[in-house]
Amino acid sequence: MQRLYQDGSAKIRLPAVQGDPLEAVLINTAGGMTGGDRLGWTIEVGAEASASITSQACEKVYRAAADRAETNVGLRVGPGGRLAWLPQETIVFDRAAFARTLDVDLAEDAEALVLEATLFGRLAMGERTVRGSFHDRWRVRQGGTLVHAEDFRIGPDIAATLRRPAATGGALAVATLLLVSPQAESLLEAARAIIGDSAAGGGASFWSVGRSGKLLARLTAGDGYQLRKRLVPLVELLNGRAGLPKLWSL
Repeated sequence: MQRLYQDGSAKIRLPAVQGDPLEAVLINTAGGMTGGDRLGWTIEVGAEASASITSQACEKVYRAAADRAETNVGLRVGPGGRLAWLPQETIVFDRAAFARTLDVDLAEDAEALVLEATLFGRLAMGERTVRGSFHDRWRVRQGGTLVHAEDFRIGPDIAATLRRPAATGGALAVATLLLVSPQAESLLEAARAIIGDSAAGGGASFWSVGRSGKLLARLTAGDGYQLRKRLVPLVELLNGRAGLPKLWSL
């Protein structure tokens, strides 16, 4: 590690590990976010280096009295480098307002594994997200070329929208996992075996992008536990020898 800067409620801890990849744990000491909060993370991985980034716990987005909470993530990976962005789930509470942007800039031969998972309520706690607003924006570039872009926006009637067959069919837990790597295509069938058929909630596809490739997987589930039952082995598969972050568990 060459440089570490932290400010406000955003803290970073580096557990002792043997060899690659470097592991970093992100902590929001405020205990959650609400309207008007702003949180930013910037991660830069140098040439031929590797890093695995996770969070200490699930991020909680609480009811907003006014304005919205925002998280901005910038990820940069140098030539021959690899980054795994694997935060634990974001829990969106009823009447929360939240926007997240994720900008990834990869060198032409760099690799990245990027995950974001979201829970719209927690059934075990008797919580449901009925109304609110949520916006997730991704932009991923490799060698200066845009290779992946998406915007997911839901609200103000979140529960009604999720019940639609074209959305999640009522599932409250969703995850998107993107792998940009020359090895992506070789992992597609194994990823599909973990995810299951469309009735299980989810799917995976592969595209060639330049001299590399991208595997995009989406999962939906009735609650966070059911989501993790498939998400954990999927992360282990796609993250190679680095495997699952130590803080993750079922």
